[in-house]
This record gives sequence, C-alpha cells and structure tokens, in this order.
Amino acid sequence: ESPATCEVCEGAEELTEALKQCTAWLCAYFCEPARTRSLPVPAFHHPLLQQDSFTGQVLWTLWRDVKFGEAVSYKQLADLAGNSRAARAVGGAMRSNPIPIIIPCHRVICSSGQTGNYGGGNLMKEWLLSHEKLQKEKLAY
Repeated sequence: ESPATCEVCEGAEELTEALKQCTAWLCAYFCEPARTRSLPVPAFHHPLLQQDSFTGQVLWTLWRDVKFGEAVSYKQLADLAGNSRAARAVGGAMRSNPIPIIIPCHRVICSSGQTGNYGGGNLMKEWLLSHEKLQKEKLAY
C-alpha cells in the first residue's frame, strides 16, 4: 500500500493561524493519525463550547476521554460527563456538536453496538469508525 497523500487547497498561505491549525489537524487525522497528539488543538470559539452547560460538558468529555479508534455508548458518555441518566441528552449534545470529527461524535454508538445516527449520515459515521479502526491497527504493528 502506498501512503495516502493529503492536499490542502491552493491559497493555504492566506489562511488565519486558527484555520492553519485546523487544516493541519484534519490532514493529520486522515493521513497520519498519530500526529494529532502532537499538534496544537484548534481553538474552539463556538459559544456552545464556551458556556457551562451539560451539552458543553458532554462535548469536552468526549473530546478529552474517548481516544482515536475507541467508541463509547451514549450511556457511558453520560456517566463520564457526570449524569448516568442523561443518555438521551447526550444524543442531543451530539446533534449540537459544532465541530464534528475534531470533537468526535462519530465515536458515540448505541449500547447495542449499532452505530446510531450521525449528522453527516450513517454511511459517513461507519466510514469514520472504520477509518479509525484500520489506522489504529496499523499503528499497533
């Protein structure tokens, strides 16, 4: 297998520093996932991520605690966020996620093991989970 190549749109030098960080992070996510750990995290300026709310807490918990190649159920994420009875609210938080992939709501699945819904479509969610699983297996060798 030849390594995947990542291309950034022309004019990338005109991007703001925050967009350059985001571009570098996404490029690493898709092409060299191990690098994401060493890159600066893009700034999260969205108001939802700034306020003290259960949704914000769930999103930050997901970003911090559920690692690349892992999956967690809505109930498990509710537990991690401090309210074990809020699995449905976790689903609402996933729908409100302003930066999917960076805050990896695709890693949240049903307790039954089914993938559940995803704003980008269920095929995209399955692809992202598969991508992470394959990349994690490659890193293990």
